[in-house]
Amino acid sequence: MTPEPIPFLSFSPQHDAIRQEALEAMARVYDKNWFILGDALKAFEEAYAAFCGTSWCVGVGNGYDALVVALKTCDIGKGDEIIVPANTYVATWHAAAQTGAILRPVEPDPVTFNIDPRQIEQHITSKTKAILPVHLYGQACNMTAIMTLARKYDLMVVEDNAQSHGATWAGQRTGSFGHANATSFYPTKNLGALGDGGAVTTSDETKAQLARQFRNYGFASKHVCAEKGINSRLDEMQAAVLSVKLKYLVQWNEQRRLLADLYMEKLSGLGDIILPVVKEGAEHVYHLFVIRTAHRDKLKAVLAKEGIETMIHYPIPPHLQQAYAEYGFKKGDFPLTERIADTVLSLPLWPGMMEEQVVRVCRGILKFFI
Repeated sequence: MTPEPIPFLSFSPQHDAIRQEALEAMARVYDKNWFILGDALKAFEEAYAAFCGTSWCVGVGNGYDALVVALKTCDIGKGDEIIVPANTYVATWHAAAQTGAILRPVEPDPVTFNIDPRQIEQHITSKTKAILPVHLYGQACNMTAIMTLARKYDLMVVEDNAQSHGATWAGQRTGSFGHANATSFYPTKNLGALGDGGAVTTSDETKAQLARQFRNYGFASKHVCAEKGINSRLDEMQAAVLSVKLKYLVQWNEQRRLLADLYMEKLSGLGDIILPVVKEGAEHVYHLFVIRTAHRDKLKAVLAKEGIETMIHYPIPPHLQQAYAEYGFKKGDFPLTERIADTVLSLPLWPGMMEEQVVRVCRGILKFFI
């Protein structure tokens, strides 16, 4: 008998467990007939701010808009320079570029794949206005070092926390270090909506007020438009579902860690595989379980034949995308980033995934290497 395929991600275990609770939350919104900027959003914003350890949360339409709004509250604009990770999803660069700023990419830490604080300082100039660290794959950046640099050079910090809901650095949750921080609630995230969604988190009241204003066309009050804002609001239905899911996030993250531990145990010392390393001081939430191997493409194809779906995050670095041709970057400019792009492979992992499924994935990888 052919075994059941193993998808890269399945929502069913999470959604089946909270189905009734989520439907009741949505029904309350439906019956109230108030769908934008209402009580459900306010309740979620308060709960998510408390979870992150910030004073305020401002819900917006998606993670990209969250970055744009967060940068806007930090007064980032044309001619400013932003330190960005060379190794990240291209959307991070897009949002930074949307402000009109100039991007200054920095290579990653070879262990965590996150931006390397040791290399940031050499890229800071008189025009540098902000650092935009991305907590990639579920592991926190070294925020102690980054915030120290920010204070030294009087820079803004905007965290991209889209992949690390609940992760910590030195006991503090990501999304709470920076002056204004952004996250995504895209369905695949650790805390995912049933559609697009995002938020800005901050402990600066002025920035929170600016974010609320900017997300709603720039209105400072009804009919009074203080600036050219955008239309990007987390709607009531998504906020209601996210409030339900937020209650289970710690539990789901713990399930991710247990599955990651099993992968670590089964794949340790196998072939040329490089496993994730959790830096001292960090608590990983494994949005993705990413291995590296020089045989990535062949391994991916073999696993696919076994009915095991894997993904690559990400095969083309931002600096080699046509969208950034204006910078004149070429292959070899960021060699570590490029090696990572050529060798990373994300294995299936989701809350509710069965241990026997992890064992089967590992068996497929073992079979490939022997």
